[in-house]
Amino acid sequence: MTQKSVVADRKSGKTHYSGAEFLLEALKKENVDVIFGYPGGSVLPIYDKLYSSELFHILTRHEQGAIHAAEGYARITGKPGVVIVTSGPGATNIVTGLADAMIDSLPLVVISGQVSTSVIGSDAFQEADVLGITTPITKHNYQVRKPEDLPRIIKEAFYIASSGRPGPVLIDIPKDMAILEGVSTDEEPEMNLPGYQPTTKPNYLQIRKLVEAVSGAKRPVILAGAGVLHAKASHLLKEYVEQQGIPVVHTLLGLGGFPAEHPLFIGMGGMHGCYAANMALAKCDLLINIGARFDDRLTGNLAKFAQHATVAHIDIDPAEIGKNVPTKIPVVGSAKEALSELIAQNGKKPEIDEWTTKLTAWNEEFPLRYTHEEGVLKPQRVIQMLHEKTNGEAIVTTDVGQHQMWAAQYYPFNKPNSWVTSGGLGTMGFGLPSALGAQLANPKATVLSISGDGGFQMCLQELSVIAEMNLPIKIIIVNNGALGMVRQWQELFHDNRFSHSIFQSHPDFVKLADAYGIPGYKVTTEEEASNCLDVALKTDGPVLIDFRVKQNENVFPMVAQGKGLDEMEGV
Repeated sequence: MTQKSVVADRKSGKTHYSGAEFLLEALKKENVDVIFGYPGGSVLPIYDKLYSSELFHILTRHEQGAIHAAEGYARITGKPGVVIVTSGPGATNIVTGLADAMIDSLPLVVISGQVSTSVIGSDAFQEADVLGITTPITKHNYQVRKPEDLPRIIKEAFYIASSGRPGPVLIDIPKDMAILEGVSTDEEPEMNLPGYQPTTKPNYLQIRKLVEAVSGAKRPVILAGAGVLHAKASHLLKEYVEQQGIPVVHTLLGLGGFPAEHPLFIGMGGMHGCYAANMALAKCDLLINIGARFDDRLTGNLAKFAQHATVAHIDIDPAEIGKNVPTKIPVVGSAKEALSELIAQNGKKPEIDEWTTKLTAWNEEFPLRYTHEEGVLKPQRVIQMLHEKTNGEAIVTTDVGQHQMWAAQYYPFNKPNSWVTSGGLGTMGFGLPSALGAQLANPKATVLSISGDGGFQMCLQELSVIAEMNLPIKIIIVNNGALGMVRQWQELFHDNRFSHSIFQSHPDFVKLADAYGIPGYKVTTEEEASNCLDVALKTDGPVLIDFRVKQNENVFPMVAQGKGLDEMEGV
């Protein structure tokens, strides 16, 4: 740029910014309060500008830890979690997190570095085709080709990530685009998204059909999914349920969207759901799905699912309606708008006393249960004690496996945004870093990070960040010396052939915690568990507790693959 053009730009009020400066200024405008990341060569220009920026950055110890932390943050706040990683392995290390966020509808804005534009496609050092890799697992992705495009791209990315059905957006920034300067007019960038117009307000006639179906139903049930939470519609769900008297079943990811203590809450449905909830789904004559995907772990054998029901499906993503279960009353729109309209129309309340009485009787006759054994610490009891000691008011994050199902069963949730888990992808390693993000999202909350001994070891390096920041996360390891869910399936379906599912050796988790400067305890009895939890919950900083539980304890009830929801085992 010539001196003459610089003078002309100054006179016209235009400002020159590098791509990195454009990026950071745009993030500030989006009110980003934390960035999770890991530096590397291609993003050094960005990190150099971060050095003197007031943006708060968390250096995680692995890129996978960064993106799972961002997921935990997004799940609690509803705001997009922000991640910065470098090119090549930095970008490929966040692929699992992108897929996890995509299937569980979590808003993320992920910034990946890229090699300079002059060498893209030449197999340059730390080059990977991140656009090609991530296209199937992001809502949208960009590659920056002009520094001055970054304000618009960032604005669009945050809008796309958080509107409609939430999801991850990736922005790939070649190194030279972060260094080169562009001209800013300091005007608000205009978004250009002609093909992206999510429908939020439902069709009035479809709502009317649903109102009429409810008034004539004898056995209605609401299936409430995470869409209720994403829409911040929990209070409206409660109002509608109490207006119409319809019982509620939750999906795994929907827990907390309706209070578990409410008399019309039946329980969680699906593979490890409770008897009454699954029977409600199997025997209902009207099934109202609000913000759930009808995934296979919920439905069981689709040919046997809700065979006698008229199905209504409220979802902001039209692609989900009718995808797995034939739907007679499709309602495209947000759960918040749909519930508001249903409440406003205030249709005739259905006469379903016999139905609700039957569901209550099923819950009383077939409660969640397990067998107490003298001198043996049961994992279910550990979860119950966590609930008792925290009065059910903690934020609970989990890894994936048996402990996850026990947490869902035995830690009832009465408030939204208190349950953080990996549902659709089932990502081991998710638990600990997601607790880091959840604690930063709500610093005053008690956060319980519940993991199995297998999943905990996949991202345990984030103990370093937790210790460094003295985050008061209570780290709970449900240690059965095995990949518990794999071992359970091998017992039930593979004639007890425990192929590589039982660990032959383990680190001493207490010593490991000590290496990071975190107090640790090993627990083998209920009395020790009670005492350690009392100490842990009074401790200001992080604490790790290794609960040694029975190895061959199984998660029941269970709907085996190929079975219908009314064919549960272990009831």
